[in-house]
Amino acid sequence: MKLRVSATMTNAPIILTLDCDMYSNDPRTPLRVLCYLLNSSTTSTQAQVLDRSTELGYIQFPQHFHGINENDTYACEYKRLFQINSMGLDGLAGPNHVGTGCFFCRRAFFGGPSTFVPPEIPELGPFHVVDKPIRSQPILELAHEVASCNYENQTKWGFEIGVRYGSLVEDYFTGYRLHCEGWKSIFCSPKRAAFLGDAPITLVDVLNQQKRWSIGLLDVVFSKFSHLTFGIRSNIGLLMAIGYAQIGCWAFWSIPITMYAFLPQLALLNGISIFPSVSELWFLLYMFLFLGAYLQDLLDFLFYGGTVQRWWSDQRMWNIRGLTCHFFGFLEFFLKSVGIPTQGFNVTSKVLDDEQSKRYMQGFFEFGVPSPMFVPLTTAAFVNLVSFVWGLVWIFRGSKDVEVEGLFVQIFLAGFGVVNSWPIYEGVVWRRDKGKLHIRTTMISTFLASLLVAAASFATN
Repeated sequence: MKLRVSATMTNAPIILTLDCDMYSNDPRTPLRVLCYLLNSSTTSTQAQVLDRSTELGYIQFPQHFHGINENDTYACEYKRLFQINSMGLDGLAGPNHVGTGCFFCRRAFFGGPSTFVPPEIPELGPFHVVDKPIRSQPILELAHEVASCNYENQTKWGFEIGVRYGSLVEDYFTGYRLHCEGWKSIFCSPKRAAFLGDAPITLVDVLNQQKRWSIGLLDVVFSKFSHLTFGIRSNIGLLMAIGYAQIGCWAFWSIPITMYAFLPQLALLNGISIFPSVSELWFLLYMFLFLGAYLQDLLDFLFYGGTVQRWWSDQRMWNIRGLTCHFFGFLEFFLKSVGIPTQGFNVTSKVLDDEQSKRYMQGFFEFGVPSPMFVPLTTAAFVNLVSFVWGLVWIFRGSKDVEVEGLFVQIFLAGFGVVNSWPIYEGVVWRRDKGKLHIRTTMISTFLASLLVAAASFATN
């Protein structure tokens, strides 16, 4: 709608998309954009954005936020998504659109570089020149006409023209479709952030936002525009399709994360070894894969200006998201696919409360409200704690009935889970403020953890 209304009033060849909570942080940003968009090889004053032959569709700036606490407790910086991955994709067809901080060529919204799709009204086309004042009666009448939601019925808007619909992540889907049509994009990441915005400061808001993203990404993965079918056959090719698919399949990470959060620990409680012992050669492979993956992730994070503390928050939140929003997003998408009604669209709240802001700046997790997503997270924290303590008991007792050497990996995983779950234990035991874990969540999680431990013991016997 905004695209159509702006076409009737100015029809400027460049369009800036920003979230409502973001603002410009660098007045030189438009000049940086024009350096990419202007054709310096011609002596005319016509910009390359008006050239029908250009393939540059948009310039994407990374998202940056002000007000994030020192250790970025909820990993809202999304350094891998907004910077590291975008830099990698820039070597192919270009970065994906992240919904804000992006300058588009208007022409890119009307078909591919060589397949122009004309709108039903010529005034909405990218090459129309507005020759009347914005407040003139014909302009205002046309603007009101195209602003109607019903205007899109039986038209190509949202499917072949404009921002593409069909997913809760319309930004990701739009960038993906533009790349499939043959458009290129550029990643511009100056030292001074081009734009700044607000980040959520409560855990439930962070997880609700990520759950919405997970559902929207799955909408694309399981649509006729799937990356590994439609994407590979289009202009982006195999590598770019895999890059998009890696983001689109976020919700699938909930499966291995949930398994590693529960199965090794429950087996440990019953003295069952499921990994190689320390003396076996395969043990070295497991340690190499674990340490190698985490070390590579840490080096990438530090190389792009991160800190060790923020990297720790990032990997901890990745595990938390796997047990919460990615899991619930996958479940909600499945229920929606089989026709079972689910919760509607939730806008991420970024309203600042003085007490919440104070706790956030101190690095505390803000639980506060009871949420179903906190239940599996807290249950996993309790199971890991019990299994880790039980594993230490076996070590110090030197039990002859159990080969402790074969349980080392499981004890290590349980200890790793305990360290990552420290904010949860803090929210259950020591916290007395309004941001502590709700008593209802604690009781349900305790019951489920006890049930899992009892069921595992019963199955073993």
